Amino acid sequence: MKIACLGWGSLIWKTGALPVASQWHHDGPEIPIEFVRIADGGELSTAICLNARPVPVFWALLNTASLESACRALRLREAIPDSRIDGVGMMTVTETSAGPLAEWAQAKGIEGVVWTGLPARIAGVEGQIPTLDEARCYLQTLTGEPREHAYNYIQQVPAQIDTVYRRAFADLTRWQPDSAPVTVTTPRQYPPCQPG
Repeated sequence: MKIACLGWGSLIWKTGALPVASQWHHDGPEIPIEFVRIADGGELSTAICLNARPVPVFWALLNTASLESACRALRLREAIPDSRIDGVGMMTVTETSAGPLAEWAQAKGIEGVVWTGLPARIAGVEGQIPTLDEARCYLQTLTGEPREHAYNYIQQVPAQIDTVYRRAFADLTRWQPDSAPVTVTTPRQYPPCQPG
């Protein structure tokens, strides 16, 4: 069975235990993606966001025997427990499958597709989509290693994942890593995030 995994974030440069059997191709289907999930590592990561602008994502073939084993491998890579039903998405593609994703897969001769299905998250609330102001405020309040990690994540996401939030983050120069270590004696103060 020819199975593809879709990617738009760290899977592309850090596949981990995912059994990728090809390079990551840039001509994937268009999926609504945005920087809307505060990940366990603190970065503002990319996730499917239905009200976001669709962008062409990446895809790679997987060396798995079935769609179920592909899902298990993706769960392992993403550290998603089996009890979580919304963590991984999958689709079996047949001649009668309909919709943009199915049409893309059919054109590529792909019989199954898997993807990370973790939702937006902010302030520990799953499914809560941060507004652009909330996302910017979150990035601006980061300091030290978390700030550098978040900056590096955004820099490593391929340029074709060109989202509205990403463009808005381009002017946030004060949260980018410092060019040299700086000793700060008093914590920097930022106004509290306001709902937008």
